[in-house]
Amino acid sequence: MEPLAARIRPKTLSEFLGQTSLIGEEGTIRKLIEAKHLPSMIFWGPPGTGKTTLALLIANEIEADFFQLSGVSDGKAELKKVTALAAKNREYGKNTILFVDEIHRWSKTQQDALLPYVENGTVTLIGATTENPSFTVISPLLSRARVFVFESHTLDDIQRAVERALPFTERKMDKEIIKYLAELSNGDMRFALNTLEIATNISKKTIEKTHIEQGAQSYLRYDRQGEEHYNIISAVHKSLRSSNASAAVYWVARMLEGGEDPLYIARRLIRFASEDIGNKNPNALLLANIVYDTCHKIGMPECRVPLIQLTQYLAQSPKDNSAYIAEALVREDIQKYGNLPVPMHIRNAPTKLMKDLGYGKGYEYDHDLENKKSDQECFPEELKGREYFPKK
Repeated sequence: MEPLAARIRPKTLSEFLGQTSLIGEEGTIRKLIEAKHLPSMIFWGPPGTGKTTLALLIANEIEADFFQLSGVSDGKAELKKVTALAAKNREYGKNTILFVDEIHRWSKTQQDALLPYVENGTVTLIGATTENPSFTVISPLLSRARVFVFESHTLDDIQRAVERALPFTERKMDKEIIKYLAELSNGDMRFALNTLEIATNISKKTIEKTHIEQGAQSYLRYDRQGEEHYNIISAVHKSLRSSNASAAVYWVARMLEGGEDPLYIARRLIRFASEDIGNKNPNALLLANIVYDTCHKIGMPECRVPLIQLTQYLAQSPKDNSAYIAEALVREDIQKYGNLPVPMHIRNAPTKLMKDLGYGKGYEYDHDLENKKSDQECFPEELKGREYFPKK
């Protein structure tokens, strides 16, 4: 038997739930369908937001042949077969939609192989990806396609989908339990329907909360190599920088719950302690290093609390990014001026020859001065007087 999610898949655009900005009355994709002029497209969004379903509906609406390839299991050989069939369709005036699921999994060479068929209109490509296409889809392909962003489903979308699916389960389910399932699903409709199907199989007449919990287990959308990884670590840094301890510990906990390596988080907190706190509170860097060692020694789950403790401490510390700014300015000067010579008076002179050549001549030993501070120039001539730290 087909999975529940497949059995209740919408057959028409009017049955499709969500993505109103794309297929609502004023939606861009709906208008393109009505105009019978569809460009190649990239559907970018989280799992379970209707990318595959909408591709199928588009093919039905414009009466096009629909071929589906997987970026995981299919390659250039399968693409060649599809494009050969598409070329025959074109001779008879029939459109072909090629749907490539997880297109980000294809290599540059595989994506390059698509270009001539997209360019000459042999196929209308619809690529689906959960990853940012700016980084995972080659530029020539992006320039020939429109990128459409799919949003996570709302609670209302998922509740309506569950209510639509209930008659197929022959089970009863209270409104509160439907809402609970929708909340657990984190915007992923496929997850909601798959969980409902498992709950159906382990229940009798009525689906209770315990059945949903057994079917769902734990679920957080997080990919340690994907965009969500970078979104959340960015949220950690910006919350810390804003001195918002509660938000910062929330995002750190989200990463840990999603399976992130605690040492990765600890390393990023060490960087923050230096970059954003610096000498306003040097103890921050010391504590960050201690917590890194703690995470290394005791691991998960015990290192959760030390990481949260450190996150709170960093958020509540005074902030100073002068070292970070100075490093960038220094690097800019080094790249601009290259290997500038060290001024003669501050060069070391360990040999008589070097002394005779003027190494160290005129050097003032600051400790011998009454105020312990000389005014001698320590920069090369080209950078004379340069200041990397603002005057207080």
